[in-house]
Amino acid sequence: MNRESLPQPAAAPQPGSEPQPSTGPLSVVLAGGGTAGHISPLLAIADAVKASRPEAAILAVGTPGGMETRLVPEAGYELATIDRVPFPRKPSLDLLKLPGRLAGAVRQAGRILDEAHADVLVGVGGYVCTPMYLAARRRRIPIVIHEANTRPGLANRVGALFSKHVAVAFAGTRLRHARHVGMPMRRAISGLDRAAAAPAAKAALGLDAGRPALIVTGGSSGALSINRTIAGALGALAGAGIQTLHITGRGKAVVDADGGLLAAEGYRQVEYVDGMENVYAAADVLLARAGAATVSEVAAVGVPAVFVPLPIGNGEQALNAAALVEAGGALLVDDKALSAAWLAAELIPLLGDKERLDDMARRSEALGIRNADQRMADLVLEAVSA
Repeated sequence: MNRESLPQPAAAPQPGSEPQPSTGPLSVVLAGGGTAGHISPLLAIADAVKASRPEAAILAVGTPGGMETRLVPEAGYELATIDRVPFPRKPSLDLLKLPGRLAGAVRQAGRILDEAHADVLVGVGGYVCTPMYLAARRRRIPIVIHEANTRPGLANRVGALFSKHVAVAFAGTRLRHARHVGMPMRRAISGLDRAAAAPAAKAALGLDAGRPALIVTGGSSGALSINRTIAGALGALAGAGIQTLHITGRGKAVVDADGGLLAAEGYRQVEYVDGMENVYAAADVLLARAGAATVSEVAAVGVPAVFVPLPIGNGEQALNAAALVEAGGALLVDDKALSAAWLAAELIPLLGDKERLDDMARRSEALGIRNADQRMADLVLEAVSA
């Protein structure tokens, strides 16, 4: 468990610090970024707010070096940035610089909120959120929080001190005032009918509709341990009649001894797939890391999955997958235990057992939540009217 010391709630705002009543359309500022795990739910919430209140003004806030600098504009939303202020985990020179850096970021955050005439701040976690929460608190701007992981991050633990409008993706997440709403996701995923979409999805991904399909992904950054294991198991997979689509991650192409792209019968590798809905529809089994978004999307659409939690960090990925694994909708294997022998003993028999796969899909979908984006939009409107 993380043991960072949390800042105390800010002092009550002084007279005159209250925001002026908005005379224009609803202004919603959404903060978060750094990784797709933060940006995807942020964009899903933004879309749901616009669906409920088409006149709403939406502004996203991130940091200059995050993936949000590409993904937010691509989604059609304006992006503002503030300086990234990491919280050092141990005594260092950076820790001494923290108060000044944080104060500067809070000033930047305040200017963004003021210029946007913000009616509400929505935070999904990440470095940008702590200064945004502090600036919003100072201005009495309502704060709405979404926490994606079972083990909450520091920024959202701080934000939860200032708000009763707190939502979580997993029922087991312990966070002050938490409501279980699920993970906001793109409508292309939350509205997916796997059975109906499977033929077109397999064709789009270059897969044979008549053979069991294993799809492997380590996320946008890839996972070298998973890539090595798949490379060592290709003979056994092909021998069992299984086709494999291997999403290796950007810059993580798997090569053979001669330096060429690894090739085998029934095997295809790509660095990236644009549109995970096709992956979920086409996969008979998905082998993946257990990021919060992946676990939530797998459950929502009912994909039989094998999760290989990231072996570093605070263990949050194993916690993310725990409920789904316990319910029988997925399997979990430790990164160190994942091997070609494990795939031969456990995964290959699973891919040949349609009855078991159908049962896993039903158990998975029973835990899934497809309308988390709308739940979050409702929470935003509730906070504004409170």
